[in-house]
Amino acid sequence: MARVRYMVDDVDDAVAFYVSKLGFELQQQFGPAIAILVRDDLELLVAGPKTSAARPMLDGAVPGPGGGWSRFVLTVDDLESYVAKLKQEGVEFRNDILEAQGRKQILCVDPSGNVVELFQAD
Repeated sequence: MARVRYMVDDVDDAVAFYVSKLGFELQQQFGPAIAILVRDDLELLVAGPKTSAARPMLDGAVPGPGGGWSRFVLTVDDLESYVAKLKQEGVEFRNDILEAQGRKQILCVDPSGNVVELFQAD
């Protein structure tokens, strides 16, 4: 099982998003500090500002949601239908569905600005 940690602004918001929108199950939550979510072979830790992972680094940098380009990938069976449903629910996307060699992908954004790639194989 792969384990990924995302820094988030609000753990409750992150849990609601990943459970209701992307099909994760809440395994365990430790108040506003951190929650462990599971989907298939992926364990996602969503860590808020009160977690030990948010402590300042030696150079003073403070970990937080990046909204960068690093991401994990969730495979879905019917990308167009899945994206249409998420758009109706107000989920933000960074791009339109891209298709190459029969594969499709799109990037959605969680409430803290972290990117998740949705992918459909050919």
